[in-house]
Amino acid sequence: MFEVIKTQGRARRGVFQCAHGTVQTPVFMNVGTQAAIKGAVSALDLKEIGCQVELSNTYHLHLRPGDGVVKEMGGLHKFMHWDGPILTDSGGFQVFSLSGLRKIKEEGVTFASHIDGRKIFMGPEESMRIQSNLGSDIAMAFDECVENPATYEYAKNSCERTLRWLARCKEEHDKLNAQPDAVNPHQMLFGINQGATFPDLRVWHMQETAKIDCDGYAIGGLAVGEPTEVMYDIIDAVEPHMPQNKPRYLMGVGTPSNIIEAVARGVDFFDCVMPARNARHGKLYTWEGSINIKNEKYKLDESPIDPQCDCPVCRNFSRGYLRHLFVAGEMLAMRLAVLHNLYFYNSLMAHIRAALDEGTFDAFRETYSAKLDQRL
Repeated sequence: MFEVIKTQGRARRGVFQCAHGTVQTPVFMNVGTQAAIKGAVSALDLKEIGCQVELSNTYHLHLRPGDGVVKEMGGLHKFMHWDGPILTDSGGFQVFSLSGLRKIKEEGVTFASHIDGRKIFMGPEESMRIQSNLGSDIAMAFDECVENPATYEYAKNSCERTLRWLARCKEEHDKLNAQPDAVNPHQMLFGINQGATFPDLRVWHMQETAKIDCDGYAIGGLAVGEPTEVMYDIIDAVEPHMPQNKPRYLMGVGTPSNIIEAVARGVDFFDCVMPARNARHGKLYTWEGSINIKNEKYKLDESPIDPQCDCPVCRNFSRGYLRHLFVAGEMLAMRLAVLHNLYFYNSLMAHIRAALDEGTFDAFRETYSAKLDQRL
């Protein structure tokens, strides 16, 4: 299922196998929340830009079109015409992001739908059933993502509840995989570490979470407002207590620099809406730093977004043309920008893997970690 084939310091080069293919790690998962990449990018496009894993959201697909509909349509892979690995988030992040629309109890969480206000209940068992219906390769355990800053007492209580929820997820997940009509009977389960920004809670929770046999382990509840250095400190605290033979996933992170720094700290899997979201607003990534393509200075610029990039956009279109599309409000602007940024992120991961293969990751980190955070 997962093999670490090379290390450099704490950085790991690995291979992960699941029902729908083999993933080279470290890897960035492209976020398609509602079985679609925002910006009019299809599953066929994902192949061309080097995507290995697509990520969709349990809560959103439960609301629309309904996980029962997706199951009837043959599962998420068939539904969105993507034959590679898929990870589904559990709905736990919505416990954080929809804090004004939910109520948490031991049984689970009651939401008011952000679409029409109707009440929805989701607990560990419900989350597992929805993800089983979707048929993803990796199901995430149902947890509570605590907002920062949180009080120690609240974070501790939440950690303990998330641990109890994980045990319930594991039991239900095993039952569902054994069902004769399971969409993907080889679906895996990842547990999630929480604990806000309290290192002792994080360590305790990771130690206890690792006692429950999951296929991988994630660090959740970061990149939600805390300073970057605090995030790195938490990863440093948690990583030694994560099983060495299982993949590690840092949820919702982040910038190119964040990814490089987290790889250096032993993380294997990443996801973030940032590259696609920033692209839709004209912020594009290059190997020299980021640019705002809407700037007047690009009006007559005939060069590609990034001369070092060989994505479909950089091979065919100029900065001046892309700027025009944004100024004119053309939908094509968002599509091309998202394609470029996602290609850049997938290419970044390929460069990281190559550096690890060649034993040059430290030099790569020194060259690019700060540079890629620059705004040009």
